[in-house]
Amino acid sequence: MLTRISKSFRWEMAHRLPFHEGGCRNIHGHSYSMTVELAGEPDTNGMVMDYFDLVSIVEPFIKEIDHAFLCDRTDDLVKDFLVHSGLKSVLVDFPTTAENIAGWFFERLSGEFMALKNIRELRIIVSETERTTAEVSGEIRLAPVNPRIFEHQAHLT
Repeated sequence: MLTRISKSFRWEMAHRLPFHEGGCRNIHGHSYSMTVELAGEPDTNGMVMDYFDLVSIVEPFIKEIDHAFLCDRTDDLVKDFLVHSGLKSVLVDFPTTAENIAGWFFERLSGEFMALKNIRELRIIVSETERTTAEVSGEIRLAPVNPRIFEHQAHLT
């Protein structure tokens, strides 16, 4: 029986949208939240995945960007400043819209969940504000995965 579970995460992050003609062109920040939803078959104990294990997979990605500036590599003005400033920043290959951030998390987390045979679908919902969300969802593609990545989750595979 396909069963869905979800867990929410929060972080603070700055960015800007250089192409935008309004206020988002300026450097600004948000208190982001993200819901990670998994769909799969429960194990013999009735769990799709232990929430502790879900946190252990997602939290390193959150820590990477928490209190950082997420910068599109094509934004030379801000990128040059950040590279020389020593401030926490993460360079990405896309405009830092909520839609692209949700897609980025989907791609990164899909790779983490591929080794778990019971997980079939992933949905990512990213909120920049209390009133705005972007969502990306789909099936988790099967691909060979380095099993070392999941040594701490051997009981799930």
